[in-house]
Amino acid sequence: MGTGPFAVPSFEAIRRSDHTLLAVVTKPEPPTKSRKGPPPAPVRTWASQHELPILDPVSINDAEAIAQLKSLQPDLLVVCDYGQILKPDALAVAKLGGINLHGSLLPAYRGAAPVQRALLNGDRETGVSVIHMTPKLDGGPIVATRRTVISDQETAGQLEERLSQLGVELVMQSIDELSRWDGESTIGEVQDATLATKAPRLTKQEAQVDWRRSRREIDCLVRGMQPWPIAFTTIKVRENKPPLRLTILKVTPVDEPTGELQPGQLTGSKELVVMTGDGPLRIDSLCPAGKREMTGEEFQRGYQLSRGSQFQ
Repeated sequence: MGTGPFAVPSFEAIRRSDHTLLAVVTKPEPPTKSRKGPPPAPVRTWASQHELPILDPVSINDAEAIAQLKSLQPDLLVVCDYGQILKPDALAVAKLGGINLHGSLLPAYRGAAPVQRALLNGDRETGVSVIHMTPKLDGGPIVATRRTVISDQETAGQLEERLSQLGVELVMQSIDELSRWDGESTIGEVQDATLATKAPRLTKQEAQVDWRRSRREIDCLVRGMQPWPIAFTTIKVRENKPPLRLTILKVTPVDEPTGELQPGQLTGSKELVVMTGDGPLRIDSLCPAGKREMTGEEFQRGYQLSRGSQFQ
C-alpha cells in the first residue's frame, strides 16, 4: 500500500524477492478538469509498468475495500507513503497485520512530513523506522531502525530519496522477521509516547522567509521546503507595480560589512546579499515569478537594487 515516491524502492525490492506480491493498493487518481491533468502518482506508475494488480479504493476502510482485500488472503500488509490511515478492520485482513516504513527516527516526527520537518528544525541526524502497525498514527512498536547524518547541502527532496533507499533493507528484514512471528509473542520495541513529536503536512504560508530568523534557520527553511512548496519572499523592484515574488532555492552565509542594516535589507553589493537576524546571507539561486531560475548576481545585475532595499 503506497502512493508517493518514498515507497517505490522498497516495493520494487519486494517484487524482486521470493515473496508473492498479491496486489498494489494506492490512492485513486484525483479528478482533473484539464485534458492533460497531473502525472500519475509514482506507485501507480511503477505498478502499471510491471503489470501488477492495482486497487485504488476511495477509502481503504470501506466494507467493499476490506472485502476485496480479504479475498486476496494476504499474510502481511506493507505500507509506505500511502496517504490513508488503516483502521482495525483493514489491518485485520492480514494474518500478520501490517508494517509501515516511516521517514524518521520514531517516535520523533509522526505524521505526513517527517523528512521536511527534520530539516526545518535544523536536525543534524535522522533516519528511517519500520513499525508493526497499530490503528494509532505511527504509534506501533518499532521493528527496525537505521540512522543517518543530514548533509548541510541536502534538500528535503534529496534527503527523502536517500532515506527511501536506506529503508529497503529494513523493510526486507522486517518482512522476514514477521514471517517467523508466532502472532502472539512481543515483537519490536514499544515507542515512548512521551518523546513523540508531530510532523504535520507543510503549508504554503510556512514557506515565506522571515528574515529576522538566523542564517541557519533560513538555510534550513530553503532546503526543507524543496521540492514543495519552495521558500519565497517579495520585494518592490519597480514603482507603480506590485511587489515581485521570488522563490529562493539556495543560500550561503557570508562575511560582509552590514553597518546598520535591518533584517531583510540588501547590502547593495554586486551579489544578492541580505541581512538576517544574525548576519548577512547570500542568495545563490532564485526564481522570479514568471521567469527562469537564475543566480542572485544575475538578478541583482538586472534590477540594480540599492543598499537598504527591503525583502518582505
